Amino acid sequence: MPTPVNPFKQALQEKRAQIGLWLGLASPYTTEICAGAGFDWLLIDGEHAPNDLRSILQQAQAIAAYPGSHAIARVPVGHGHVGTALIKQYLDLGIQTLLVPMVDTAPQAADLVRAMRYPPQGIRGMGGARASRWGRYPDYAKEANAQVCLLVQTETRQALDNLDAIAATDGVDGVFIGPADLSASLGHVGNPGHPEVQAAIDDAITRIVRAGKAAGILTSDDTLARHYLAMGATFVAVGLDNSLLARATSDLAARFKSNAAPAPVGKTY
Repeated sequence: MPTPVNPFKQALQEKRAQIGLWLGLASPYTTEICAGAGFDWLLIDGEHAPNDLRSILQQAQAIAAYPGSHAIARVPVGHGHVGTALIKQYLDLGIQTLLVPMVDTAPQAADLVRAMRYPPQGIRGMGGARASRWGRYPDYAKEANAQVCLLVQTETRQALDNLDAIAATDGVDGVFIGPADLSASLGHVGNPGHPEVQAAIDDAITRIVRAGKAAGILTSDDTLARHYLAMGATFVAVGLDNSLLARATSDLAARFKSNAAPAPVGKTY
């Protein structure tokens, strides 16, 4: 069997908008619910969610049952020996697309490109495990480099200063803008909607697209999401599973607790 084509990477190359959802509940059960919703991609968060390799694998397996949704995983760190080892392990799970946080310079981006690829293009250790379906993709080691997809996060002032060089790095498929950390770096902690932050995001999207790379971002604001898509962002996450659950449960409780009449005396339910 040939190594599967990465549909997400192909969509980015063809500049087809990909709408995604962030997964932070660290549960294959809730992941499967989200996978059936029809999103193009689902981000399994290994940075800020309580995930480990086994829970990431379980969620990737749940997503795989829904061919229309593509599993992406965010590693907690991508730099240094620890980052290289984590990237290898995530790829060996069979996840083709990785998001790496806090990429501030082009040399860092280039190191990540090498970590994603087998020799001679990179330094990824041999041993594809589940990624090669235990050897059932006989040419996996020769074909994997063309199918892995690297997304790097721009989320600091330093990264903005180096954005053109980061986006120009060969092997970087997309640049994801992190509004929360970017707002903190720009001096507006907890306020990604600040005009300075929004101006920086708009400028970043323009520069990424101009470099010929895919621009991505996460926002649960419908108006902003459509604005970013109109500017040329290709992969946009429009919500988070934990936020959706928190908001829906709070709204439901509030509707009944604020309007409910007292229960009749002597009657139980």
